[in-house]
Amino acid sequence: MSPSLMTGTDPGPFQLRRDTRDLPQAVGTLAGALPARDLATVLAKANRTAVRKGSTTAFGSMAPKPADWYCFDAGDNDTTDWYPQGVASSSEAGHKDVQAFAVTWYWKPDGKATERGVRVSFLNTATRKYRHVLLVEPKGSSYNPINIHAGGVAWYGDLLYVADTSRGIRVFDTRHIYEVDGDDDKIGLKGGKYHAFGYRYVMPQVDFWSATGAARFSFAAVDRTQSPHLLVSGEYVDPADEPGRVGRVVRWRLEADGTLAAGADGLAPAAHAFTLPAAKIQGALSHEGRWYLSQAASAVKNGSLLVVADGQAPQVRKFPVGPEDLTCWIEKRQLWSLTEFRGRRVLFAVPV
Repeated sequence: MSPSLMTGTDPGPFQLRRDTRDLPQAVGTLAGALPARDLATVLAKANRTAVRKGSTTAFGSMAPKPADWYCFDAGDNDTTDWYPQGVASSSEAGHKDVQAFAVTWYWKPDGKATERGVRVSFLNTATRKYRHVLLVEPKGSSYNPINIHAGGVAWYGDLLYVADTSRGIRVFDTRHIYEVDGDDDKIGLKGGKYHAFGYRYVMPQVDFWSATGAARFSFAAVDRTQSPHLLVSGEYVDPADEPGRVGRVVRWRLEADGTLAAGADGLAPAAHAFTLPAAKIQGALSHEGRWYLSQAASAVKNGSLLVVADGQAPQVRKFPVGPEDLTCWIEKRQLWSLTEFRGRRVLFAVPV
């Protein structure tokens, strides 16, 4: 089916309510019990190596190939337990002192297994080294894994916004990364020690923006080309599962500190909402007046990149197999995405 036009629609279902609860107190407890590590330390102690412009079948029939790409190491490329979904860049975050990507993965093991939640990989482009950090929900003096799809991540300042499909958007803070030294098969505080399934670092959730209407949060990005800057999210819809449903994409205004612009009642109204011009959209980004939309096809067919100028029909470009979330590296004028399927996992760039 040919793409349609993007049209304005009611942003009301995407109003978010700040729902911080006791998260700050629980994070404070962890801060008093565990050594804090800044992002620079995590990157300096990264223990995995990506291969720049390595061999991959992820691009399928895409021509020309992407302008740049990084292949994950063999273990992460081949695992059937973890699937990459979201991507954000330090450029999107506004950082000048570090050049890095953040990639979210969700746990989907074969057969029965203990839930391990969501992790984020921080990749240092200067060294090609990366490390996984386990995202956790703090509770009292301990924490639990977070069982969500994590379909998208946006990075602004110190904050990571992670899409929680039916509930809203979870917030994490790179100033709150803690080192643990427990066993592989445990999580949280057990026997006087903190555990994270063998991961060296955990990042606890610090805030939450909960959905107030019937909306879906499937991906996330930041638009720094408008003032004020905007947080972007929207809905993945598969017509095979939901005939007749049309996905939407939405933007919220951001405050200077990276929080959503909200009233005294804690409600953050969406600034703009649009219908999506096609189904199976896995990522969306607005940049310099254009929309860029990542569209999936199948585990073996090339996806598409839809480029939409205001009021115009989308231009369709060939994309790799299994494309997901989107981010922008502003200084390089590059659009970055990643692919999810086993044996074909790459982080890649095309010109904006």
